Amino acid sequence: MEEKLIQRLESAVQRLESLSSGFRYGSTGICGDGDDNAQLDPSISAYQDLIDQFVGRILSAAENIGGNVLEATKVLEEAFCVQKELLIEVKQCQKQDLEALAGFLKPLNEVIMKANALTEGKRPDNFNHLKAAADSLTALAWIAYSGKDCGMSLPIAHVEESWNMAEFYSNKILVEFKSKDPNHLEWAKALKDLYLPGLRDYVKSFHPLGPAWNSTGKATVSAPASVPSKAQSKGGPPPPPPPAASLLSAEPSKASSSQPKGMSAVFQEISSGSVTSGLRKVTDDMKSKNRADRSGVVNSNEKESRTSSPSVTKVGPAKFELQMGRKWVVENQVGRKDLVIDECDSKQSVYVYGCKDSVLQIKGKVNNITLDKCSKMGTVFTDVVAAFEIVNCTGVEVQCQGSAPTVSVDNTSGCQLYLSKDSLETSITTAKSSEINVLVPGDSPDGDLVEHALPQQFVNVYKDGQFTTTPVSHSGA
Repeated sequence: MEEKLIQRLESAVQRLESLSSGFRYGSTGICGDGDDNAQLDPSISAYQDLIDQFVGRILSAAENIGGNVLEATKVLEEAFCVQKELLIEVKQCQKQDLEALAGFLKPLNEVIMKANALTEGKRPDNFNHLKAAADSLTALAWIAYSGKDCGMSLPIAHVEESWNMAEFYSNKILVEFKSKDPNHLEWAKALKDLYLPGLRDYVKSFHPLGPAWNSTGKATVSAPASVPSKAQSKGGPPPPPPPAASLLSAEPSKASSSQPKGMSAVFQEISSGSVTSGLRKVTDDMKSKNRADRSGVVNSNEKESRTSSPSVTKVGPAKFELQMGRKWVVENQVGRKDLVIDECDSKQSVYVYGCKDSVLQIKGKVNNITLDKCSKMGTVFTDVVAAFEIVNCTGVEVQCQGSAPTVSVDNTSGCQLYLSKDSLETSITTAKSSEINVLVPGDSPDGDLVEHALPQQFVNVYKDGQFTTTPVSHSGA
């Protein structure tokens, strides 16, 4: 209690000192004055307003909480200030090649690595706050978008997808502190508002197709000098550049001036027969007037042929990439049995989303693994430092070959969990889940695995002034 009071008093003193020196919170903004000419640009002033309104709100809530939540929030503030300086450089420079772009993004990458470092090692207090803040910063990578062939989603979609990853931990905060501490609830709600609608609407208004580089600006760009780099020097590598094949290709398709354009080209292609060559000819027996059965009733054969055709579902693009050097993202993989992550370390996390009928193998120790909205997905991993989390999944199989302190299963139907001898002390948490089976090694080295079904039904009995909860046991002949 005294520590929180001291932190609040120190924050108040800093605010008063800023006011006495002529700094006005909300006018020059959290990130300071910066370049006066750049502040006049509508996109830069709008981004400063975004920081003042949304980041300022998160800081206010974090100051009331204190501790590592305040530390993580200050890193988040630093990341947004770094991106503001990058946007100023964008307004002053021409579009950069891939090598220059990697160096350009290095300051932002260092801050994001700093945020991820807070979540590593032994599970700290307020872990969900730290993960929500660190994972959400992936949204700032929208500034690396360089075209439809760069391997990233469009900036607006990238911001939304990145928040979807962080929202898992944000929702945990809302559940944990419901009717307990309003400061934590305000922090989680303010974090979401920062990205949706805050950052998403900003990107939609000023950079919907990527950063708006200055075609008449200077040719080279340098890292922002006004934002000091405080990241650890032994952090991970800079973010990998997008695939360069289509971007660096010197043979783009060039339409000849002699070729027809517009509708004339369409009619010419139709007349050549190249378009209609693959169409089937309608024979006389296919015409309705010549059909013997004209009742309009669909027979069983036709019905089966129609229902057997696969339905078209809207899914996002498939992804298998390392984002910002810290997070492996595997998304929307279907029917892939050969997915392997073999170059990983204990500071990286793995997020698997929307995969179906696939198998992923993770060779090496990672910090955290999350399966989200996967179906018939198999995952084999060696070691995990923090936790393996399974959320909103159906019919998944997970095999631990090493150790895992915690396995969390939430809102999942059907999960086969295979544990090794080194992971028998794993803590397994389940919520709103069914058909959870855990297989452990037998007594003998060559023995078969022993299957244990985790209970999904419980009996609650009120006795001696409190409820006692026991799992339901089924006895059979």
